[in-house]
Amino acid sequence: MKKVVFTQHAEDAIREREIDRDWIVRTAMDPEWRIPDPHRPRIERRFRVIAEFGGRVLRVACFETEAELRIVTVFFDRGARKQR
Repeated sequence: MKKVVFTQHAEDAIREREIDRDWIVRTAMDPEWRIPDPHRPRIERRFRVIAEFGGRVLRVACFETEAELRIVTVFFDRGARKQR
């Protein structure tokens, strides 16, 4: 498994929003769907429904290298809908 690294911004978001790190890692490593960030070409948005949090959708913005998966930010996205 790749090393998962959190930016300071992600750490702040986790603390402020009280988001479980296991949910973040699960979303980043095994998303239900993903889309590229339209403003930052290296960043990918990864999404997963978190049943333990009322079925809300967690969005994890991250970028991946051969060595690591870097989490940039994380939040529950009220407007997220799986693209078909």
